[in-house]
Amino acid sequence: MERNVLKEMHRGKTLEEKLFYLKKYLTFWDMLTVQQRELLIRNTAAASYSKGETIYSAEHECVGILILQHGEIRTYILSEEGREVTLFRLGAGEICVLSASCILKSITFDVHIEAEQDSEILVLNSAVFSRLMEDNIHAELFALRLAAEKFSEVMWAMEQILFLNLDARLAIFLLDETAKTGENTLQLTHEQIARYIGSAREVVTRMLQYFVDEGAVALTRGRVTVLDKKYLQAIAAQPAKQ
Repeated sequence: MERNVLKEMHRGKTLEEKLFYLKKYLTFWDMLTVQQRELLIRNTAAASYSKGETIYSAEHECVGILILQHGEIRTYILSEEGREVTLFRLGAGEICVLSASCILKSITFDVHIEAEQDSEILVLNSAVFSRLMEDNIHAELFALRLAAEKFSEVMWAMEQILFLNLDARLAIFLLDETAKTGENTLQLTHEQIARYIGSAREVVTRMLQYFVDEGAVALTRGRVTVLDKKYLQAIAAQPAKQ
């Protein structure tokens, strides 16, 4: 599901609310001049996305810096065969710079970003932020630091796909999700898990059934319940594939 994000942006957020989020998440805010702050505020728009909507893709023009207020978004790449490989996910309070690849010249691959949940996002205009980076070293360092952090996550995702067996990748994913949510029952479909770990749904289903047979997880419609974390930890700790 796609739409033109720039046409769908709205300015329903109050000035005070936008100012609150900009001051809270842009760590270089105090290093900006009054004019630069006003420029950012005027060129920050609010956008709402429903679960499954495309926020950014190679076909879209450069969107800008995204500040996620509520919800969850996923960044992924597509193989030539159309398989999705999830690079990372972002939750409330996190910032995405890969949607502004036009201002980060070192980014040379196409990424896609979609809403994993109903999400509300503040979008900082890419042209304005690019100018700000040229005029303010603190803004430039902020963007480069965020990009470096995300590329570290990208490398971790690629290393898992290249060097870990599927059972280890699946075990790591399930353990990470239980740690993140604080729940042993995860509301995830086999299709979602496959997208997250860069595999095919049928393969994930077979591996989950193997975990069921081993007593490590239980499956119900749209849910996976972790029963034996020690078993999954042992699988996750297996040596990388040769």
